[in-house]
Amino acid sequence: MPGGRLTQQERQQIVLGLADGLAYAEIARRLDRPTSTITREVMRNGGPTAYRADLAHRATERRTRRKQPAQRDPKARPQSDGRDAEAVREYEETFTTVMMASGMPKMMSRVLACLCMTDSGSLTASELAERLQVSPASVSKAVTFLDSQGFLRREADQGRRERYIVDDDIWYRSMMASAQAIAKVVETARQGVGILGPGTPAAARLENIARFLDFVSESSTRAAEQARDILHTKPESTSDSPTNPR
Repeated sequence: MPGGRLTQQERQQIVLGLADGLAYAEIARRLDRPTSTITREVMRNGGPTAYRADLAHRATERRTRRKQPAQRDPKARPQSDGRDAEAVREYEETFTTVMMASGMPKMMSRVLACLCMTDSGSLTASELAERLQVSPASVSKAVTFLDSQGFLRREADQGRRERYIVDDDIWYRSMMASAQAIAKVVETARQGVGILGPGTPAAARLENIARFLDFVSESSTRAAEQARDILHTKPESTSDSPTNPR
């Protein structure tokens, strides 16, 4: 599998693949590249509807030039736990890109990735702003969105500061928030059935939408409740002895 940065020819192939409606995984397979590489390339350069090979190529060259001084004088935070700082940085970027591909805005994805990758699972607004090199206002907007979607919780810190926390239940709370949002769509669709008149094509379409989403909402809620304990399962120790069966 080839490594290094994408070439302009590969970017042209991405454009053609997007125009043909191919999934990122299929484009990646044709280019013999990781799917995460294609996903990150597209999302950081306008998304699937606005991606242009020439603009993406020039943007990458600009980013490379900006990074060159940093490579000579690394500013990465020291990894006292023995982690590879560059590997951590690349993974954080991949995590962010995948969340963006799922529909989450870029800054919200960056904040969530940053929080999830801290061992403490919590940071203040100033700590987030410093780590991400963004304004406190950007952090505040992202936190408000993530809080509304159940992806984090707030906790009072020293003085008037707040600490933002991702705990074992964030994915459960997010799933429940999503199910509640879907349930609202179901309710609205069924209101439309009465307004448009039962038996009409439009009403039938809305009823089918309501039935489908109602099933999805109930199923996801039930699945989240059944699987919630997984979020609290502690990893098994690799030092288990034969006398301590798993």
